[in-house]
Amino acid sequence: MSDRLARVRIVLSHPTHPGNIGATARAMKTMGLTQLVLVNPKRFPDPQADALSSNALDVLGAAKVVGSLDEALAGTVLAVATVSHTYEMAPELVTCREAAARAVHDAASGDVALVFGTEANGLAVDEVLKCSLLAHIPSNPDYTSLNLAQAVQVFAYEIRIAALGDRVPDVDRAALPTFDDMQHLHAHLEEVLAGIGFFDPENPKKLLPRLRRLIAKARLDQEEVRILRGLLNSVTRVRKS
Repeated sequence: MSDRLARVRIVLSHPTHPGNIGATARAMKTMGLTQLVLVNPKRFPDPQADALSSNALDVLGAAKVVGSLDEALAGTVLAVATVSHTYEMAPELVTCREAAARAVHDAASGDVALVFGTEANGLAVDEVLKCSLLAHIPSNPDYTSLNLAQAVQVFAYEIRIAALGDRVPDVDRAALPTFDDMQHLHAHLEEVLAGIGFFDPENPKKLLPRLRRLIAKARLDQEEVRILRGLLNSVTRVRKS
């Protein structure tokens, strides 16, 4: 599904602040999106856009500038208008999450576009009607104002989750202890605790099972088991001395 991220276009229609263009590039890059299309930007390229991109200069450098929304949507199989409310005679209105799921699904067939309007007024009615789906970000109904780049970030995040799932990225995992390693640790721990008088070995009651449960919760790796065994050996040496 990761290849579908490359088929997602972020379209900014008539953006007025170059800083928002740069911040949009940053928002896109953090989520793995690369296609930025600008419809009649007021100022672009611009040093402020570069600065606010926070080194997402590759996304900015590849941005396509066009003269109309029709050009921006050419060749797409789905166009999603991002709005704060529905419009008369407009297509269906869904949440950004549902729109992202549909966009990722349709990206199997070709490019899809998320269309954002101006910072002050959003999309014009004729622009909304050129799209096949409307989407909004569920927010506080008493205050729905979002900065343009912030709105792009929310949609870009939902696109990434829809494409790749909600999971922690794979990292190198430390080796896990074997059953035998853990049995030796518990036996060692019981021996040392009995030796220092922490509990009566003839009447352990619930202590040892509770210690086993505590250690199980910690999900130790092999190195951590070795550290604990070393600590227990040190306790034994000190006690003997």
